[in-house]
Amino acid sequence: MNNGEQKRRIFKYNLSFYYKSTIIYFIVLILYGVIRGEFIENSFTLITRDPILYFLAIILVVSVAALVYNIVRNMYIEVSDEGIVFADRFKSKAYKIDQIKKIKFSKQIRASNSPAFRTVRIKVNSKVTPVVIRFSDYENQDELLLRMEELKSKIEKSSV
Repeated sequence: MNNGEQKRRIFKYNLSFYYKSTIIYFIVLILYGVIRGEFIENSFTLITRDPILYFLAIILVVSVAALVYNIVRNMYIEVSDEGIVFADRFKSKAYKIDQIKKIKFSKQIRASNSPAFRTVRIKVNSKVTPVVIRFSDYENQDELLLRMEELKSKIEKSSV
C-alpha cells in the first residue's frame, strides 16, 4: 500500500444460487415438456394445455426475474480500516468504526465445522436491531470473515 492508501476490500454478493436454480428449473421444464409431448408418426407435438407445464414456466420466469433483479442491483460489502459500507447500485450505507458498538460472531452449531453457516451481527449505535451478515452470501467468504475479525479487534481497541 502507498502512503495515503488504506486497506479496503470489496466483497460482491454471490449470485451462484440464482444461476444454478434458473438452470435447474429450465432443464426440468424442458424434460417435462419432452416427456409429456406426444410422438405421432415421427412428429412431436407439445401438450400446451398442461397446468404443470404452466406452473413450471411460472417458476422459471420468477427465477429469471430474481436473477436479473440481483444482477441489476449489484450488491456488495466494502470493508476498510475506517469501517464497513453496505452498497448496491442505487444506495449505500456506511458505518464508521466509532458508530459500531459491537461485532458478534455466531458459534459453530453444525457438526461439519464449515464456515458456510456462520453469521456476524453488527450492533450499530443508531439502530435498534443489529445488521446481520451471512458469510456464504458473499464471494471470498473466508477473507470476509478475516476482515470482520480484524474490524472487531479494531473496535475493541478503540472502545478501551
